[in-house]
Amino acid sequence: MTDTTKPAQAEVSHISGEMLTAIGRTLSRRVSFRVSESDIRRWALAVYYPDAPPERFIESETAAKSRHGGITAPEDFNPFAWLAALQSAAPSGGKENDPGSLERLLGITPPPLEFQLNGGLEVDYGVPMRPGDVITSENRLMSYAERPGRLGLMLFTVTEDTWTNQDGELVKRSRTTLIRY
Repeated sequence: MTDTTKPAQAEVSHISGEMLTAIGRTLSRRVSFRVSESDIRRWALAVYYPDAPPERFIESETAAKSRHGGITAPEDFNPFAWLAALQSAAPSGGKENDPGSLERLLGITPPPLEFQLNGGLEVDYGVPMRPGDVITSENRLMSYAERPGRLGLMLFTVTEDTWTNQDGELVKRSRTTLIRY
């Protein structure tokens, strides 16, 4: 009797040398307009609606008595929600939900993958944002990794977005994992 099963073939890596050399590169950089008390209040009113937001985000006198000594923004406050004072990023050159848009943004050849999904988000918070802060966001490509899956070799891409205030203090760091196959 002969064995008719085919031996498993090793899958070819999606990670090119060009991609490896791009690790650590900046994908985008943004600088916010100066954060105002009004921005913080409007954000708090919107995110807590229909409930009233905590007074520490709205009332200056109450906030002054808090451990922060004044109004601070909710952790999910986004100073880039409307506009950025400065923004630098190359055009992606791809369609919406294009699995190769990240590499195109960096000017390198993307892997030949058709599908992508969100693999998760981790967030660490530092100092709170306050009125008068100017926030800088730098988004970088952090890593590539691969794992076999039911549909073939999956590519895991991690990017990191670091927000700092005008004093260089960490405000927020988020790591996003993109899974492509």
